[in-house]
Amino acid sequence: MSLRNLGLAVGVIAITSTTAFGQKKNETTASMERNAAITSMQKADMEGAKNKLLSAKKYIDLAAAHEDTKDNQKTLWLKGEIYSTMLSLGMQTQDMDLIQAVGETGMEDAISSLKRAYPKGKKFKSDVIGTVDRNRIAMNTMARTLYDAKQFGPAAEAYLGQAEFADCIDLIDSSAIYNAAICYDKVEEYEKAAVQYERAAKIGYNGTTCYVLASIAYRNAGMADKATALIGEARKEYPTDRGLLLETVNTHLAAGNNAEAEKALADAIAADPDNKQLHYTIGTIMIELKKNEEAETALNRALELDPDYVDAQYQLGAHLVTWATAIKKEATMLGPNETAKFNKLDKQSDDTYRRALVPLEKYIAAYPKDKSVLTILFQIHRNLGDSAKAMEYKKRADAAE
Repeated sequence: MSLRNLGLAVGVIAITSTTAFGQKKNETTASMERNAAITSMQKADMEGAKNKLLSAKKYIDLAAAHEDTKDNQKTLWLKGEIYSTMLSLGMQTQDMDLIQAVGETGMEDAISSLKRAYPKGKKFKSDVIGTVDRNRIAMNTMARTLYDAKQFGPAAEAYLGQAEFADCIDLIDSSAIYNAAICYDKVEEYEKAAVQYERAAKIGYNGTTCYVLASIAYRNAGMADKATALIGEARKEYPTDRGLLLETVNTHLAAGNNAEAEKALADAIAADPDNKQLHYTIGTIMIELKKNEEAETALNRALELDPDYVDAQYQLGAHLVTWATAIKKEATMLGPNETAKFNKLDKQSDDTYRRALVPLEKYIAAYPKDKSVLTILFQIHRNLGDSAKAMEYKKRADAAE
């Protein structure tokens, strides 16, 4: 290399070093100004804090824009810290100068910088975590305040901000996501609610409830296909879950596909015909749908598979008692010239009460001190004219704790 070329090379090195030093100085100055702003806030000098933060932003923007420092962990953390502090102070003091200084994308820029900073090493990792935690707490406080004020749309956005800050340090804030969905639901932004419920569901939050809520929200948004697909996906993992089965039926019924609703239940049974819990679940769904005969059939099938299945014994007995009581009430509403119909309904009611005795007396054998069931058995036997049995159960009910 000639002396002339060597001189040029040294000049380039000198310029590069000076530039890098200048950018490092911007980074350092931004840090010092940020620290001064924190000190001012601790002294309740909000105007002083504002001026220091505006200065800090000027320097960190220079460092964040330069090739030599834009990917430094310190620069990225400081940008997230300074921007989010400006927004926080601006909202706290209602100072639009601070809010406008970071622009409409200020919060997104802060989150993006913190997310990039976190995996870059250990040196400033604790600082990133500290900034994230401070913002998560602030967002949660804001969201709860907005929620209490019934400003559910803004509350949803604050909860999502809380979740996004958590994501910066590889945390999933499932409760914040769920709360955002609830808020969107309340202002009838159903598609947004569905998306957040689905997010919560797929990270396992709150069992299968979020799948059901997501499906309902999709249906409310007029997106029945998405609701059906989501519930179908969930049922692959939870084939006997009552909530998912019921929502499957409701999804089809809402679309006017009664045959599909029945087919969904039939397919569930065909896939696992000897699953007592599945038959029990279908029985409870039929009760909710006011399909009395189908409910009785399903619960009896569960008991055929396991005669000692106390949940099915209780549910079947309770269902038959409720059904019999409704028939009896219908009979009492008839006019004086409807004797034949009265007699038919009265007999149907008594027959239904008698069927209820079978599962309830098996249940009480397993749980002999269940006062509510003992009382029901007393009432049934009394209504059917068996005084001796009625008094036996009344004494046991009175003695039960």
